[in-house]
Amino acid sequence: MWRILMRRQWLIVLCAAFALSGFLVQGGHAADKAAKDKKGPAILLVTFGTSVESAQGSFRTIERRVKAAFPGTEVRWAYTSKIIRQKLAKEGVAIDSPEMALARLMEDGYTKVAVQSLHMIPGAEFHEVNINARLFEQMSGGFDKVTVSWPLLVSNETMEKTLKEVLTRVVPKERRSTDAVVLMGHGTHHPSDAIYSALMYMAQKMDPNLFVGTVEGAPSFDEIKEMLVEKKIRKAYLVPFMTVAGDHAMNDMAGDEPDSWKSGLAGAGIEAVPVMKGLAEFPAIADMWVEQLKKAMAEL
Repeated sequence: MWRILMRRQWLIVLCAAFALSGFLVQGGHAADKAAKDKKGPAILLVTFGTSVESAQGSFRTIERRVKAAFPGTEVRWAYTSKIIRQKLAKEGVAIDSPEMALARLMEDGYTKVAVQSLHMIPGAEFHEVNINARLFEQMSGGFDKVTVSWPLLVSNETMEKTLKEVLTRVVPKERRSTDAVVLMGHGTHHPSDAIYSALMYMAQKMDPNLFVGTVEGAPSFDEIKEMLVEKKIRKAYLVPFMTVAGDHAMNDMAGDEPDSWKSGLAGAGIEAVPVMKGLAEFPAIADMWVEQLKKAMAEL
């Protein structure tokens, strides 16, 4: 009988201990939650990335515009390109992937995050970021709220406005109406590649000597070159239709290699004049991303 009573007492003590530990854990979580709630929402700027130092001006412009629009808000960066991140790491520059950047924000106590895509179109990379970022909201102990804002070109309105900004702010003033302007987009295997064909249609309506081609999609450079030859164009300004004037602009567009756009046009008797500036270097265009971000922040 005595042994039975002792066993019962031990069971009572163990149950009380478990109950107390659960209370303490819940209390700890509540305390952590209260501490987290004291921090305002954070902003994560996500881009493909670049290792070209001269191209960093685009990112600096965007960061200045974002901080001006949201003073006092935590702003961090993430690159989707693993190759770029690894290359920069060898140079002593640490840049997180979007997933690692979100994990750090969560660890640092932020409960709400607005993710702004700095891609041009909603392609494969954007959709991957969108899916993974929202998983951080669904996990146990994750963010209370995560919003993911659209890239630049997501509507007829943003497409038209971007083309107009390029013509008025990016293309050199000395350009004559008989000179062509060729915008070099990246292109993608994703269905959103169709946006570039839509841009080409819109560009031709806006200016018959404004063209949109891509490195890895459609319209192709060969198609654009054929059109320039048919129109007997003698001079063309090459503009990177990208966030930054990085590796593609330096090599695929303006490089001296035989397969570059500049060399290809020269071989067809067309003088090519590269404009080595990314679109985000221009505040008016950078502000278009900021306008997208404002909508995402308003949802937090």
